[in-house]
Amino acid sequence: MVVNRENGNWEHCNFSQLPDFLHSGDVLVVNDTKVLPARLIGKKESGGKVEILLVRKRGNPSGGAHLMEWECLVQGAGKLRERTPVLLDPSIRGELVAKTPEGLWRLSLQGGQEEDLEGSLRRIGFAPLPPYIHRNGDRDMRTRDLDRYQTVYARREGAIAAPTAGLHFTDGLLREIQRNGVSISFLTLHVGMGTFLPVKQEEVEKHHLEPEFFEVTRETAQAIHLARGQGRRVIGVGTTVARALESAVDEAGKIQARQEQTDLFILPGHRFRVVDGLITNFHLPRSTLLMLVSAFAGRDLILAAYQEAIRRNYRFYSYGDAMLIL
Repeated sequence: MVVNRENGNWEHCNFSQLPDFLHSGDVLVVNDTKVLPARLIGKKESGGKVEILLVRKRGNPSGGAHLMEWECLVQGAGKLRERTPVLLDPSIRGELVAKTPEGLWRLSLQGGQEEDLEGSLRRIGFAPLPPYIHRNGDRDMRTRDLDRYQTVYARREGAIAAPTAGLHFTDGLLREIQRNGVSISFLTLHVGMGTFLPVKQEEVEKHHLEPEFFEVTRETAQAIHLARGQGRRVIGVGTTVARALESAVDEAGKIQARQEQTDLFILPGHRFRVVDGLITNFHLPRSTLLMLVSAFAGRDLILAAYQEAIRRNYRFYSYGDAMLIL
């Protein structure tokens, strides 16, 4: 669906028609984060199943490459207690140490000497697919899922969920876009809990977004600054790109090269200073993603467009259809 913010109209197209809506000189900005095999399947000593989603690495303590600690989400059969051992693999010992103030579990991991622990986790981990895809832990699909739950331009590992607006692109479509005079720039925002946790407060302004690492390189900052100086458009692929760019703009409105954490929560009323167009998927109610899109296009227009999408049987969520907002 292509939504026009100026006249409030929309039209229906195939994603392969995207080049028709881009102009020579536009800058298309994509998020090159790569999804970690962050879902682990283990057992307690009692034999009860434990599912773990690695969220944030706390570092490698004195054990070096064979000892590390993560903060994680955990689901298990029965009650989980502090100091619960978890068997993940014959070569890896795990222990649920304690809960953090945010409600995550601290998971201590210790590996053998045959391979470093990072390599062991990559070997046994699964793609952290959305929970409504019921094959997390399917070893027959493991390699295929790790490949498919990535954008074609993913290159910097660190996300626990894919920047799903980018899943629509193919290498061929990107080449066509570049042949038409559109430049492609890269940034990184490692998708974490901040992106996908729902807003539970009645007063949405009180919602706190978990910080996520992002980097805007000097090359990307210069490309965007040049484009804006020449009156050309910056099109962001995904809400993560929009958040990273809005986090990297200075008080004078100039995009800066930055490498830091962002907890920027974009709500209706936000004045966008970098992004002129946005490619995004259709999002869940009460999600920070839907609030960002509403801030960009206007709440009433987005709600009307969503009603049209429902009427037309568009697919929502991670592997769903796309919206281009101009």
